Amino acid sequence: MEDNIICHCMDVSEHEIVYTIKHNDDISIQDLMDITGAGTGCGSCIGELEEILHRELRKLGRE
Repeated sequence: MEDNIICHCMDVSEHEIVYTIKHNDDISIQDLMDITGAGTGCGSCIGELEEILHRELRKLGRE
Protein backbone atom coordinates (compact mmCIF):
# COMPACT_ATOMS: atom_id res chain seq x y z
CA MET A 1 0.00 0.00 0.00
CA GLU A 2 1.42 3.35 -1.02
CA ASP A 3 1.52 6.19 1.51
CA ASN A 4 -0.55 9.32 0.92
CA ILE A 5 1.69 12.11 -0.44
CA ILE A 6 0.67 15.40 1.17
CA CYS A 7 3.33 17.69 -0.30
CA HIS A 8 3.91 16.86 -3.95
CA CYS A 9 6.56 19.56 -4.44
CA MET A 10 8.83 18.06 -1.79
CA ASP A 11 7.47 14.46 -1.98
CA VAL A 12 6.51 14.33 1.72
CA SER A 13 4.10 11.64 2.83
CA GLU A 14 1.47 11.73 5.56
CA HIS A 15 3.47 9.03 7.36
CA GLU A 16 6.55 11.30 7.47
CA ILE A 17 4.46 14.20 8.76
CA VAL A 18 2.80 12.12 11.50
CA TYR A 19 6.16 10.63 12.52
CA THR A 20 7.67 14.12 12.81
CA ILE A 21 4.77 15.34 14.95
CA LYS A 22 4.96 12.33 17.28
CA HIS A 23 8.71 12.70 17.79
CA ASN A 24 8.92 16.46 18.38
CA ASP A 25 7.43 18.11 21.47
CA ASP A 26 5.86 21.58 21.16
CA ILE A 27 5.90 21.40 17.36
CA SER A 28 4.38 24.26 15.37
CA ILE A 29 3.35 24.37 11.73
CA GLN A 30 6.58 26.26 10.96
CA ASP A 31 8.64 23.59 12.75
CA LEU A 32 6.87 20.91 10.75
CA MET A 33 7.64 22.74 7.52
CA ASP A 34 11.28 23.32 8.51
CA ILE A 35 11.87 19.68 9.48
CA THR A 36 10.07 17.94 6.60
CA GLY A 37 10.24 20.57 3.86
CA ALA A 38 6.49 20.13 3.32
CA GLY A 39 4.72 23.36 2.44
CA THR A 40 7.90 25.11 1.39
CA GLY A 41 7.37 24.74 -2.35
CA CYS A 42 4.14 26.10 -3.78
CA GLY A 43 2.43 26.18 -0.36
CA SER A 44 -0.84 24.62 -1.52
CA CYS A 45 -0.60 21.85 1.12
CA ILE A 46 -0.20 24.12 4.17
CA GLY A 47 -3.91 23.87 5.04
CA GLU A 48 -3.73 20.08 5.00
CA LEU A 49 -0.53 20.17 7.07
CA GLU A 50 -2.32 22.29 9.67
CA GLU A 51 -5.22 19.82 9.77
CA ILE A 52 -2.88 16.87 10.25
CA LEU A 53 -0.91 18.74 12.92
CA HIS A 54 -4.03 19.59 14.93
CA ARG A 55 -5.47 16.07 14.51
CA GLU A 56 -2.28 14.40 15.70
CA LEU A 57 -1.73 16.82 18.60
CA ARG A 58 -5.29 16.08 19.78
CA LYS A 59 -4.59 12.34 19.60
CA LEU A 60 -1.43 12.85 21.64
CA GLY A 61 -3.20 15.09 24.15
CA ARG A 62 -0.85 17.99 23.36
CA GLU A 63 -3.34 20.52 22.00
